Amino acid sequence: MILKLGKYLKPYLPAVLFSILLLFIQANADLALPDYMSKIVNTGIQQGGIDSSVPVAVSEDGMSLLKLFMNDEDIDTVESSYLKTEVNTDVLIETYPAAVGGNLYLLRSVDEALLDELSELMAPALIAAGNVDKMPIPEGADPAAVLSAMSSEQRLMILEQMTSSIQAMSPSMIEQAAVSSVKAEYEALGMDTASIQHKYILRIGGQMLLLTLVAAFCTIVVGFLASRVAAGFSRDLRSSIFERVENFSSREFDKFSTASLITRSTNDITQLQMVIVMLIRMVFYAPIIGVGGIIRAIGKNSSMWWVIASAVGALSIIVIIMYFVAIPKFKLMQKLVDRLNLVSREGLSGMLVIRAFNMQPHEEKRFEKANSDLTDNTLFVNRIMVFMMPLMMLIMNGLSLIIIWVGAHQIADSAMQVGDMMAFLQYAMQIVMSFLMMSMMFIMLPRAAVSAVRIAEVIDTEPTINDPEKPENFDDNFKPEIIFDNVSFKYPGAPENVLDKISFTAKPGQTTAVIGATGSGKSTLVNLIPRFYDVTRGAIKIDGLDIRQLTQHDLRDKIGFVPQKSTLFSGTVESNLKYADENASADFVADAAEVAQAAEFISKLDDGFDSSVSQGGSNLSGGQKQRLSIARALVKKPPIYIFDDSFSALDYKTDSALREALSSRTENSTVIIVTQRVATVMSADQIIVMEDGRVEGIGTHRDLMENCETYREIATSQLSLEELQ
Repeated sequence: MILKLGKYLKPYLPAVLFSILLLFIQANADLALPDYMSKIVNTGIQQGGIDSSVPVAVSEDGMSLLKLFMNDEDIDTVESSYLKTEVNTDVLIETYPAAVGGNLYLLRSVDEALLDELSELMAPALIAAGNVDKMPIPEGADPAAVLSAMSSEQRLMILEQMTSSIQAMSPSMIEQAAVSSVKAEYEALGMDTASIQHKYILRIGGQMLLLTLVAAFCTIVVGFLASRVAAGFSRDLRSSIFERVENFSSREFDKFSTASLITRSTNDITQLQMVIVMLIRMVFYAPIIGVGGIIRAIGKNSSMWWVIASAVGALSIIVIIMYFVAIPKFKLMQKLVDRLNLVSREGLSGMLVIRAFNMQPHEEKRFEKANSDLTDNTLFVNRIMVFMMPLMMLIMNGLSLIIIWVGAHQIADSAMQVGDMMAFLQYAMQIVMSFLMMSMMFIMLPRAAVSAVRIAEVIDTEPTINDPEKPENFDDNFKPEIIFDNVSFKYPGAPENVLDKISFTAKPGQTTAVIGATGSGKSTLVNLIPRFYDVTRGAIKIDGLDIRQLTQHDLRDKIGFVPQKSTLFSGTVESNLKYADENASADFVADAAEVAQAAEFISKLDDGFDSSVSQGGSNLSGGQKQRLSIARALVKKPPIYIFDDSFSALDYKTDSALREALSSRTENSTVIIVTQRVATVMSADQIIVMEDGRVEGIGTHRDLMENCETYREIATSQLSLEELQ
């Protein structure tokens, strides 16, 4: 499902690709740092900054001694690579002060391949020359003179005896041993070896600092881009959900609770946002570090591969166990959040009812149950994570201990250098950390996957009420006549019709009232007109056109609907009235408020039309909210008005005054009023009496009093016979 929502990441694909490029650069910089640290330890400290076993300068005596330990072919190669010169220039005297007046062999400019060849053939000779004083020769004799007097076969035999231990040494150890002789030669020439070491450490340290800055820059930029991508993805996803929910019919709203839709639009998207940030910052970075670390670690010492393999294996076992234990709890998390939001919303919105029935203890128990379930589930997951981290640290520290133990023995056996062991240790930590990053992602992904499924359920839910491919249009001579033609309706999944074979006509300039007992289908009837639901059978026509052949926008543009439950939005009184027409003039808004009998109470508010309205109009009474809802419909100036029991919170005096003012304002419009009050419908041009989803009678008040028993029972239950005349 996360991949299914990937289309929302398409606009940010360049940023993601650029982030991957930066992560590749960062990973390579991070992987290079241990190698540079190894160079500082091995070359900078142990080798005094001398990074090659091929000396740049050799004294004549020194070269003569080296030749004694080389065959003729090697001697030719070495001599062709060096230039013999006399130390008589200022530059040479300053660089090699101890060689003044003598001859010196200076290394020519050679390529890397020849340099490697020279290093390979000169290293044993340098080691032998460095240990010449340990040769078995008569006491007091000159080693060089003794060696010169020997045949080449004898010298090579001695060299073989002296360097037999070299065969067990690693190439880096051979080079380090040879460099000791190079350093001694430099000191004999009077070179400033301390300066060589100082410059080398500064150079390598400067490169490490530069790599660190590059890695830090990449980290910052990737963090910024990841946050931008995740935030933009979340914004687009929220917009898509909101747009889809706006197009839902009442049938879709029956499928998703309000609390669930809020959770899916907030908490679920936040989960995806967090995972996307981690995906960009970790998932692409961790494999590069892991694979690169393995390659570089094995390059430092291939014999210790089993140490890393053991650590990764132990981590894998722990993560797999944690995965199967924690995943069910992660999947349950969002459902528990849904439940908590539902209970909280019901408790807050129904607080007055709860207090009226003294049900606070019951609601507290409901909330406590939902809260405890979520808390227990969260604590369980967190305890697993808390338990997991010490195990991970134990493995990492144990890994460090094993590497140091094994590495120390290899150093003692001249099979490994100190710097290489330190670099291997750092690479091992990088490998383990990359594995941990991937493990954390695998643990977090299931919860994000659950959130993605919940979000996709909303986005993939196709509204059952849609606009036709080729819609009809109202003509300029629009006539707001509403015809119900043998209309039947049943709710989705219901076994029986709620409305059955309804037929009537609501004409312009007339008021059509719908009355009936509770549950008779009055509100359902008028909800079919703006297509909140579609009819199951039959047709509803406006101006001769089936409303299913019109776009929902064109249809609802002709209707001023005042719902049974008055809904206001946070803002001001004026902003709520202009919700129907934001271009309405202040005078017209005031006139609509006057007709709706709202002007009087608005004038008493502190700021009049600029007074604040709380969320849902909670700072207004039920009657005030109904009058503002009616005024809002009047501001729209529609040709069709539908009042769904929207006078129920008004007293009889206000009801009567409102209907009288309304009649002059809507004299050319079609007005449909749903009510249970007989006093409200007595003056209507047409009254439709509903019972059990059927029409029991149609006519005026006088006609129905004579011919409709259902209407007569309703009327006499509310008013006296004198009032009904």
